[in-house]
Amino acid sequence: MRIALFQPCIAGNVGAVLRIGACFDTAIDLIEPMGFAWDDKRVARAGMDYIDHVRVTRHRDWDAFLSTVTGRIVLFTTKGAGRFDEAEFRADDILLFGSEDAGVPDHVHDRADLRVKIPMKPAMRSLNLSVSAGIALSEALRQTKGYPQ
Repeated sequence: MRIALFQPCIAGNVGAVLRIGACFDTAIDLIEPMGFAWDDKRVARAGMDYIDHVRVTRHRDWDAFLSTVTGRIVLFTTKGAGRFDEAEFRADDILLFGSEDAGVPDHVHDRADLRVKIPMKPAMRSLNLSVSAGIALSEALRQTKGYPQ
């Protein structure tokens, strides 16, 4: 199981996702360009000392990321066809999340093997990126019995 962030914009969100990856022993892929410098203090502040305990791979672009894909790409999107809690996850899935301001472009959306959404109150637009990643990973790990021991 991996979490991939497509061109994230907010350092604090990336730091929080790195912390999630560390706590649940899940690798994190960062697909550049990002909207901040990698050495941004906000990444370190949000990730705290957990950053040393997570496997992070930075990819220079979408194509570089695709060259590492061996499992399914499961895109979490407000345009998802089905609910994430009704999807069947696999242990080698990559949970992909778009940038906070723009989501993902059509070619990334089209490449996803599965497109799902997290159901929420109709009047609400979206959840925070790191909150979405945590919710998604929790369900995927539950289904695949992939929680750390």
